[in-house]
Amino acid sequence: MIGRRHVDSPANRILVVEDDLDVGVLLERVLCSAGYYVDRATTASGARRLVESQEYRLVLADGILPDGTGIDVADAAKARGMKALIITGYGLRLCQLGGFDRHDFILKPIRPGALVELINNYLSRSSA
Repeated sequence: MIGRRHVDSPANRILVVEDDLDVGVLLERVLCSAGYYVDRATTASGARRLVESQEYRLVLADGILPDGTGIDVADAAKARGMKALIITGYGLRLCQLGGFDRHDFILKPIRPGALVELINNYLSRSSA
């Protein structure tokens, strides 16, 4: 599923990958209110298709998805030169799956204001 907010320029575009519809809508609203344009995907395969065809300033991927992990999505995003963050409530489980050392992550739950601040700071860093 792709969110309603869309823009051709990648300058402020974020891809939110979240299989829980309520959480995805909440993340979209929070990020849109902070000035970002948001596309949404609910699966790793859908997210990879978007990453291959679009440019994003950031890919924010849920850790555990129905058909893969946020690590899979983050790997695909970084391969195309995009920044990626994994947001999860299952840090230990993801550590056991491997690949966590390649990406930065956020543990759920997180307050909306803290999420926006963290993302703004993360995006202000110069390296991808």
